[in-house]
Amino acid sequence: MNPIRVLIVDDHKLVRAGIISLLKEIQDVEVVAEADNGHDALKLMETHSPDLVLMDVAMRGLNGLETLARIARKYPRARVIILSMHSNEEYVIQALEAGACGYLLKDASPQELEIAVKAAMEGETYLSPKISKQVIDSYLKRAHGTATILLTPRQREIVQLIAEGCSTKEIASKLNLAVRTVETHRADIMKRLDIHDTAGLVRYAIRTGIATSDT
Repeated sequence: MNPIRVLIVDDHKLVRAGIISLLKEIQDVEVVAEADNGHDALKLMETHSPDLVLMDVAMRGLNGLETLARIARKYPRARVIILSMHSNEEYVIQALEAGACGYLLKDASPQELEIAVKAAMEGETYLSPKISKQVIDSYLKRAHGTATILLTPRQREIVQLIAEGCSTKEIASKLNLAVRTVETHRADIMKRLDIHDTAGLVRYAIRTGIATSDT
């Protein structure tokens, strides 16, 4: 399996160094280039043809959203995850409509970064769980005319196993994941669905057909 080739775009050198360090811990991920502005990022897209771009929004010169829009037009196969300190609706909606496949807050955990990268490369959309449910609903209404919250295939698997009565350790074993990764997924699911206990997740699983009432 070829590694996921990543371009990092952020105007803070220490931030880039931190992201590179975290990505080195993720299997099958290779950082091929880094840039501190949008113009250089576009040049590096041509040179390195990365599979995935992790990019800040606020940068001098060509900002992240405009760079994102240009990448989406010229390199439609490349996946772009926006990295930002801002969780307000304006930033998130603009990023998604410009072509981002994910929006990750800079205070995210290393486990969340890994989940976002893997989700992006599986063709899914990833939003940090701290982004409000209202923002997600607003985007989905615009994009699909519905307020349904979409879970990734992995998250649906976890919800199903929770509904089946599996513990976090059992889920980790069944899915060949780390316990902390399962915990991160679980927290993300609860925030996305605005559900706060296991009983609520079970009811959601039954209501949506992820699990049956006689599980």
